[in-house]
Amino acid sequence: MTNSYESSKLLGEYLLFHYGKDHELMPWKDGPVNGLRFPDRTVTELMDRSAPNQTGKALDLGCAVGASSFVLANFFDRVTGLDFSESFIEAANEIKRQGFLEYKYLEEGDMFGQGTVRCPEHSDKVSFVVGDACDLPNEWRGFDLVHAANLICRLPDPHVLFSRLPDLVKVGGQLLLATPFTWLEEFTPKDKWVGNGNSAQALGEALSPHFKLEKSVDLPFVIREHRRKFQFSVSLGTRWRRVKE
Repeated sequence: MTNSYESSKLLGEYLLFHYGKDHELMPWKDGPVNGLRFPDRTVTELMDRSAPNQTGKALDLGCAVGASSFVLANFFDRVTGLDFSESFIEAANEIKRQGFLEYKYLEEGDMFGQGTVRCPEHSDKVSFVVGDACDLPNEWRGFDLVHAANLICRLPDPHVLFSRLPDLVKVGGQLLLATPFTWLEEFTPKDKWVGNGNSAQALGEALSPHFKLEKSVDLPFVIREHRRKFQFSVSLGTRWRRVKE
């Protein structure tokens, strides 16, 4: 399968999306500022932080350039971030390795702005790997928390991942999902779309045998293409608890 997430322009967009300052990502004061800091919010607004034991291990599927993985490291002893894009994972590892990363993002035409990522705290707890969320290692199981933001509608067959989730999340553990249900045939064949018009209900039907829904919120997000063009979307954010069979 061809990976469409391997371009320098898209890498810059995602580094800005994950790590950019608010005024860089949204320079217009009347813009949708409720869509800022999305990678952080998919963790902090969904996770049950009142649980008695927030140690152990977490898995971040579709981690892109790694911001949500670093956030998870504030709560867990070990975090694995996985993404299909080699350039995204290379950037995340570079942030860890040298403590910072300079990048360019499009302003207009062929003019670019300059951004810098500073390595977050607890980066020693995080490891980043290239991989396929539909073909995960068999030995990966029993995570205290699994996080997947804006991943489901970019998979060739979401149900392959759904079938692995009961093993990935230990009983009592948390599953954090965020998805705008943007179904596109370039990523997911139409016969594999979840729900196709009522995706939230279909997601619940797929997960309910092994998970209990605990929280459901709308999570807006903004991706900047250039200083006068933005993608504004709203993910459905959910938290699920792994229950006994």
